[in-house]
Amino acid sequence: MSGILVAIIGLAVFALGYRYYSKFIAEKIFRLDPDYVTPAHKYKDGVDFVPTNKFVLWGHHFSSVAGAAPIVGPAIAVYWGWLPALLWVLLGTVFAAGVHDFGTLVLSVRNKGQSVGTLANRLIGQRAKILFLFIILILVLMVNAVFAWVIANLFISFPASVLSIFIQIPLAVWIGVAVYKRQKKMLVPSLIALAVMYFTAVIAAKVEWLQIDLVQYMGGEGSDGIFGLGAVSSAFFIWIIILMVYVYFASSLPVWKLLQPRDFINSHQLVVGLLLLYLGLLFTNPEITAPLTHTNTEVSWFPLLFITIACGAISGFHGLVSSGTSSKQLNKETEARFVGYFGAVGEGSLALVSILAVVTFFPNVDEFLNTYSSFTAASGAGLNVFVQGAGELATGLFIPKDVATTIVSVIVISFAATSLDTSVRLMRYIISELGVEYKVPALTKTHVATTIAVVSSAALVLLPQGPKGFGSGGYLLWPLFGTSNQLLAAISLLLISIWLRKQGRNYLVTLIPMVFVMIVTLWAMFQQVILQWSWFGSDPSTLLFVLGAIIFVFAVWIILTSFKTLTGSMDNPIDTNK
Repeated sequence: MSGILVAIIGLAVFALGYRYYSKFIAEKIFRLDPDYVTPAHKYKDGVDFVPTNKFVLWGHHFSSVAGAAPIVGPAIAVYWGWLPALLWVLLGTVFAAGVHDFGTLVLSVRNKGQSVGTLANRLIGQRAKILFLFIILILVLMVNAVFAWVIANLFISFPASVLSIFIQIPLAVWIGVAVYKRQKKMLVPSLIALAVMYFTAVIAAKVEWLQIDLVQYMGGEGSDGIFGLGAVSSAFFIWIIILMVYVYFASSLPVWKLLQPRDFINSHQLVVGLLLLYLGLLFTNPEITAPLTHTNTEVSWFPLLFITIACGAISGFHGLVSSGTSSKQLNKETEARFVGYFGAVGEGSLALVSILAVVTFFPNVDEFLNTYSSFTAASGAGLNVFVQGAGELATGLFIPKDVATTIVSVIVISFAATSLDTSVRLMRYIISELGVEYKVPALTKTHVATTIAVVSSAALVLLPQGPKGFGSGGYLLWPLFGTSNQLLAAISLLLISIWLRKQGRNYLVTLIPMVFVMIVTLWAMFQQVILQWSWFGSDPSTLLFVLGAIIFVFAVWIILTSFKTLTGSMDNPIDTNK
């Protein structure tokens, strides 16, 4: 089957979903008000609450949610065949992710820019809020640790990309000052910054001394490094420390100074990357060589498919971004549709091309089945296959493969870095909220909360011995990420459903995807906790069993309380939009 035909069908579904379904939700369900005073204006402080142009905010939101996950998840999930992965990406984006991201943004805007964790208190009670914040805290801690590990290893694997990533930081600060202080437009400076980054990437791909290769600086892979570590481990350690220092400042600076302009640049990167891949697909016109479905597997696609593809279909982390940072920057309430729903459509488009890059890469179905011989093999090979497949598509535009690989690595690292410092900022918010809850004023201070977030993330990366060697401590908890992330999405949809019912509105648009996501996630989590991690399971792990069981119980408790609220009396509407 032609890859172009599948791309056309997929993009058409996304376009129709945004044009008609999101408009219906905006006008008939959420009833967006152009005159509503958003938290960005009402609580404007120049740090977190900053009214922002909708295109700039979309750039921040899109870049924050579109990390490596919408690439990796679909690249792994094609293990069960490309059709199930494709259908979940298309239907999940239109009917679940778009509604979830849009809904959490509106819910937060209508309630003082508060996060979904805080809103759980107002909607379903104090205890639910604490349990919900615990799940969120574990989730963002895992994201921080694993994304830091990913970025550090990408720096080591693709040293030609490092200089471009570092150049972006002063360029973003320059743009932020020019826009915020001097009232300049952001588009042209950000395009100039992007051109400088890619020019640097092209030159660094060809000129070896411009490649910041810490391993080679220490004498190569077999050499000794620092603190008794080898050269590779030493390079990894140095990159982690540099990343933690960076995210400390990036997550505590005013959003206009670094976060907004850098994310706006990254949104252009994503558009450039999508254009490269889709145009490459058009010019190379590859055939899909992977199987339509692959049922002869040792792991069932149901319910694991819906956990493997989170970002790109629906992801709870998106709700944290919508209610944690984006809601504090929304200029007009009517722009929530563009930022929230269209942001989900953009990520779905990335997941779609990730599927196509992988399933058109192999010369025949046997080669695909050899590489994707098991779910474990698929998990290990997915990202590398995507990078190679994306490079092949880019060569259709006459881009040398080494240059294409460097540019792709720059794009992936940029997205991962964006997600990392947004996640650290979110963790800072959560720690501050817990400080208010438990009357610990020190935790509400920006630098105290940021220090705790950064130090705990670094400790999880570096201290425990992880499954991928030194510095992969975050991967000890990573098997919990998929289910925890989807539980968060389901609970967020449940909160939106409760809020809509309190307003006397049709809440089926959020309740139906919530029920589906909740069922498949709890099913998958039960299988992991009981059948895999328990003492009589296939892969016993006391740490994962205890944490997984706690999260499972907390989630069930929140769900039961929420359904009691959802089906009970609604005498006190919660909505500041009177």
